[in-house]
Amino acid sequence: MKPALLILLLAVSACAGELSGYKFIWISARTGDSELYLVDGDNGNLTNLSLTPNASERYPAWSWDGRKIAFNSDRDGAHNLYVMDADGRNLKQLTHEVKPAQTGMMSWTADGKWIYFGIFGKGPAQMCRIHPDGTGFEMVALGTDPAISPDGQTMVYAKNDRQGHYVYAADADGKNERQLTKEPNAFAGVHAAWTPDSRRIIYGDRVGEAEELFTSDADGANRKQLTFLKQAATSPTVSPDGKWISFRLCDEVYWRNSERSRLAYAEHRADKRPVWIMGIDGSNPHVIELMHWDTTIDGSRAPITLK
Repeated sequence: MKPALLILLLAVSACAGELSGYKFIWISARTGDSELYLVDGDNGNLTNLSLTPNASERYPAWSWDGRKIAFNSDRDGAHNLYVMDADGRNLKQLTHEVKPAQTGMMSWTADGKWIYFGIFGKGPAQMCRIHPDGTGFEMVALGTDPAISPDGQTMVYAKNDRQGHYVYAADADGKNERQLTKEPNAFAGVHAAWTPDSRRIIYGDRVGEAEELFTSDADGANRKQLTFLKQAATSPTVSPDGKWISFRLCDEVYWRNSERSRLAYAEHRADKRPVWIMGIDGSNPHVIELMHWDTTIDGSRAPITLK
């Protein structure tokens, strides 16, 4: 048996074991473009959901019931927010920003009524929300990468000063802002996510020259470091049953330096930022082989949901 085929079969076998009953959305450049793939945890099957040559898709987010996917795409010239069914049908464009504006990280309330997301590139970073039918758009507050709690009560996000980023929380309408972390994170990449019970958050923070994942209560108390990988762990997402955290791991914090960032994208390395998984308590972090190669190197999550 050829080594490449053996590796593929072993990867499928591993996926079909621990990830049985789950599915992922993965951003891959295997076709030459950045596309959305559905990954079946039972058998390792990949389905291209976007099929948009010469366009780029990023930042997917499952609705909590696994029926809808929010993401952004530049198919109309700027990275706007879209939503579609889990099988790629019933696509709808929700925002109509123009360059240089871009939409960013998305998150859903558990009732499916709101999608929170960021807009950057047209002044200070904005945190916004919209109904999945395209109505009710509003700018909630200023900040980066908003993540709304499943119960729809609390938004966590990043804000920065000259020293770095901090994790903040606010009510769903942007009021009652409070600072959760006290030390500046000059590497950014906070990318906060919620556990399904709305009690805890997972986010990235700087540890020396690395970016690691941490968890804390919703008010910032009982903080605990989850990863000790001494690389760049970012973009966490939690499975709806609260058992797994998927995240992206890069061998360097390339975005801290504009020249290194330019080179990282120019290199087109297929293994630069693969998808990893670990238990909700940080146990057994390891790469998911099916999502190890042909990955994009942006900060897109690889969200996981139940089948």
